[in-house]
Amino acid sequence: MVGDDKGWTPNFDYQAWAEGKEFVVGDKLVFKYQAGAHNVFRVNGTVFQQCMVPPASEALTTGNDVINLTSPGRKWYICGVAKHCELGNQKLAITVLPLSVSPASSPSGSDVPISSPPVSSTRGIAASSYYGWMAAIYAIVLMVMV
Repeated sequence: MVGDDKGWTPNFDYQAWAEGKEFVVGDKLVFKYQAGAHNVFRVNGTVFQQCMVPPASEALTTGNDVINLTSPGRKWYICGVAKHCELGNQKLAITVLPLSVSPASSPSGSDVPISSPPVSSTRGIAASSYYGWMAAIYAIVLMVMV
């Protein structure tokens, strides 16, 4: 939950709260607040810096707003009520990291690569097959002649 037990409220340092946290594609941000007292806008970096409030129709207003982080990159959120963004610092900027592949399913520099058998080994297998077939043919010829 954004802001932990404080929730989404003015006069809280959301940048300090986000520092040290890792946000990854697939995570969810939950903004909890008293409906009507606050709202949440997804904005760009310029709007975030200037605390420019977008049209009210773009606001999330339930008091339990869940935002799915579906793409990597910088994400910005502000409260558009009164001067909560400008004076109360009610804004959050985070960096969402791409979903990483687990080490078990992707090769890494420390894994031993799978390679083909050495040429000498391949020749040995071919020679064994050749001699096996020759012995079988010889046995058949002997049986026919006897």
